[in-house]
This record gives sequence, structure tokens and C-alpha cells, in this order.
Amino acid sequence: QVQLVESGGGLVQPGGSLKLSCAGSGLISEGYTIGWFRQAPGKERYWVSCITGPADFANLADSVKGRFTISRDSTKDTAYLFMNNLEPADTAVYYCAASRFRCSGNGPSRSQYDYWGQGTQVTVSA
Repeated sequence: QVQLVESGGGLVQPGGSLKLSCAGSGLISEGYTIGWFRQAPGKERYWVSCITGPADFANLADSVKGRFTISRDSTKDTAYLFMNNLEPADTAVYYCAASRFRCSGNGPSRSQYDYWGQGTQVTVSA
């Protein structure tokens, strides 16, 4: 059974950093696009970032550009989301997902992701 597994969430002070990992169950090694989404309490799930290998084309939402970085390691079948200068508004459950569609300026859309992880909580608070 294909299962993505996120890890690395936690409680951090404003201005701090976290590294989220997404274990890909073979999908990253196969070249699937990996996306990161986040969902705050009472809000919809929003796209944060995506990356497609092997050229490693990546894209980030405007709200996290300059603070977050996405990467992938196909040899470890793992994708990462490096989050720096965290703000309270970044508090959410973060999900990774896998898609057969390429990461671009406009997609994949949320409905084009085939597999999802269970999420990891990120809380930014003093």
C-alpha cells in the first residue's frame, strides 16, 4: 500500500526554523511530483510548494518565498521542506502529496494529487 509519511513538525518560536520530511513509499524515486500543503484550523488546505525531478523544477507560494525551500533526494526517496523565519501565520498541519503531473507555475492542482500523507503539526508561538 502506497503511503506518504511526514515528519519533523513541532513547536517553534517566531523566527525559528523547522525541516519537514516526506518519506515517499517509492513514489519520489519513480519521479512523482511532491507537493506540500498546509491547513490551519477552520481553513481550507492551501498549496505551499511543489517539486518535480529529475530536473528538480520547484515552485513556492508567494507567502513563503524567501523563507521556505523545497528539495528532494531520490536516493533516499524523501522530500523536504525547509522552513526558516517562521511566523505565527505558518501554524498549520502540513501535508505532503504525490502527483503524476509536473510542478509548474499553475499546478498540479490539489485534485491532481493521487497520494497524501497524514500530516504533521507545525505550531509557531512564543
